[in-house]
Amino acid sequence: MTKTVDELASRWLPRGRLGEAEHRVLQSAIDRQPVARDVRSARVATASRGERLADAIARVGGSWAFILCFLGFLVLWAGVNVWVLAGRAFDPYPFVFLNLLLSMLAAVQAPVIMMSQNRQAAHDRADAAHDYEVNLKAEIEIMALHEKMDALRHREIVAMHAEVMAISQRLARLEAMVEKGLPGDSA
Repeated sequence: MTKTVDELASRWLPRGRLGEAEHRVLQSAIDRQPVARDVRSARVATASRGERLADAIARVGGSWAFILCFLGFLVLWAGVNVWVLAGRAFDPYPFVFLNLLLSMLAAVQAPVIMMSQNRQAAHDRADAAHDYEVNLKAEIEIMALHEKMDALRHREIVAMHAEVMAISQRLARLEAMVEKGLPGDSA
């Protein structure tokens, strides 16, 4: 029994335009092929060097280890310039040079982190689309199983009905024989 995508769509999907994802899922149901795939490995394989670097910077820059190390660096910078080098400090107290370095770091780090966040948002959209396809395929397979179970139940009911009819016919014949009297019955 061959089914087409249009037949399945009219039976299982709500009315409306059949998108590319729905068409792909219905075709995989017909072909009995899975739609689940490892989207992360494909994403990692196609990432450019700059994208991997942006992700690494965002991963490091957004960690507690970075925050604690950077806090330690700031305390060390201030301690060296205020107490250790006191009169010969290379960046005396209001730490103008440190402010310049922090501004430059922020100017570079913020766009890189935003690039990584944009990539992550795109990955999240791709993951959501893949999840939709997998969920749709599961829903279609469940509906197909329901149809198969209903067909089996219907066949069993028809068979039981036929058996009940046969039994009732045999009972009717037996009743007729009893009413006529059994041979050798002299009552």
